[in-house]
Amino acid sequence: MYSTMQDVQLTISRILEHGRRVHGASTVTTWTGEPEPQRRTFAEIGDRAARLAHALAEDLGVRQGEPVATLMWNNAEHVEAYFALPSMGAVLHTLNLRLPPEQLAWIVGHAADRVVLVNGSLLPLLAPLLPHLPTVEHVVVSGPGDRSVLDGAAPRVHDYEELIAGRPTAYAWPELDERTAAAMCYTSGTTGDPKGVVYSHRSIYLHSMQVNMAESMGLTDQDTTLVVVPQFHVNAWGLPHATFMTGINMLMPDRFLQPAPLAEMIEREKPTHAAAVPTIWQGLLAEVTAHPRDLSSMKNVTIGGAACPPSLMAAYDRLGVRLVHAWGMTETSPLGTMAHPPAGLSAEEEWPYRVTQGRFPAGVEGRLVGPGGEHLPWDGESAGELEVRGTWIAGAYFGGTGGDPIRPEDKFSEDGWLKTGDVGVISPDGYLTLTDRAKDVIKSGGEWISSVELENALMAHPAVAEAAVVAVPDEKWGERPLATVVLKEGAEADYATLREFLATEGGIAKWQLPERWAIVSAVPKTSVGKFDKKVIRKQYAEGGLDVTRL
Repeated sequence: MYSTMQDVQLTISRILEHGRRVHGASTVTTWTGEPEPQRRTFAEIGDRAARLAHALAEDLGVRQGEPVATLMWNNAEHVEAYFALPSMGAVLHTLNLRLPPEQLAWIVGHAADRVVLVNGSLLPLLAPLLPHLPTVEHVVVSGPGDRSVLDGAAPRVHDYEELIAGRPTAYAWPELDERTAAAMCYTSGTTGDPKGVVYSHRSIYLHSMQVNMAESMGLTDQDTTLVVVPQFHVNAWGLPHATFMTGINMLMPDRFLQPAPLAEMIEREKPTHAAAVPTIWQGLLAEVTAHPRDLSSMKNVTIGGAACPPSLMAAYDRLGVRLVHAWGMTETSPLGTMAHPPAGLSAEEEWPYRVTQGRFPAGVEGRLVGPGGEHLPWDGESAGELEVRGTWIAGAYFGGTGGDPIRPEDKFSEDGWLKTGDVGVISPDGYLTLTDRAKDVIKSGGEWISSVELENALMAHPAVAEAAVVAVPDEKWGERPLATVVLKEGAEADYATLREFLATEGGIAKWQLPERWAIVSAVPKTSVGKFDKKVIRKQYAEGGLDVTRL
């Protein structure tokens, strides 16, 4: 027996048209650095997305199934591309502007991008790459910037506003198969070449519904979300699509990502929600501590991309801002878990749940796999590598134009589950706690030491701004932890004091305490703001760190 339900395809164009018609008065506000930010309603965004689709199809010859690259900050024009490209049947390909030039060139070539949409402020980044991008034929420039840096470049250069001017504000969006490609994002390529993840209309639609559920971000048209997480980072964690489903207002920071302008945005525009990695909130905390600002509008923040130090969570609690832990990755769209405690608990009882990575939603299944391939119980104690599967989880990587999907054995199990590379435990009621990345676990004398646990304990010290811990070779134990520490401005602390703090206040076992220490000016970061531990390991191996051994 089959159902009697209508078979309607879950496509991005349906999200767009719903947002522009039902929530047409909701706004996308882009920070400009001027006295007044740029404001566009969802209805205006929809009109301009249709105009952009006409221009791309009619003037630039963009076809269904063709990837179109964006090298852009978080702004209204990028939101227009987010909807125009997949709705017309093309594929949105966001480029991570923080990747090394050689990786960007490799990614554009692998995807065979023919058109690049770029913000004018990023032309100095794009111009030197163009000689190495043989597939690129058109560059569309949005916003102010020195166009002269493109003089003599082979591709045709177009002005975004001139290109879309006078076009119809309606587009006959094709009725696409919901399983066709809608967007693609490459991993940061920390090992080997970057890997392309291709999201379907169906996966984005279902992921957007989950973002809007109360057990996730649970926002409505009464909310404004400050979208700090870049639009080139896993579709800005799904927020641009989710907002058009429910009319959530968006505040987009463009290139103004420093703590001071972010604090000003919050005080002036009064967002109720925000989303970004922990390093952003650490910087903002230091800013508002030194220069107090009114953050009272911002009731909760979705924080992910790396483990949030409990001390950071507690500091924002004191400011009346609730940080909600989330876990995900490029391959999971990215929403994998969110840490909302069970109902009916006191603040003290909630705390152990809040510092986990959270529970799996109905669309994601998780399991733990031991070193011998055995599946481990959800008992809160048995640690193994996390594997996941679900309706918005990648099952393969992009194989290049005309290539078959790629399913490396180290990334996917024989039965199709994604190997996340994260090590952790799961409680009987489904709360995930990650103890480390598999590649970052410190294997000392046959026992595991969690680098994340050491980092969180160190960052609870009042003198410590940031701390990163890595494994380094040791003749006796195989590996031992090296602690690199960034002190707060004007603060002092010696290594013996920090080591004692780990033992007494952090509850770290004596055999896990680091013997090797280094004060650094900053912890190296990846292109998405995570601690770049491979750089620290390389610095240590090459003698680039001033290491003290206790």
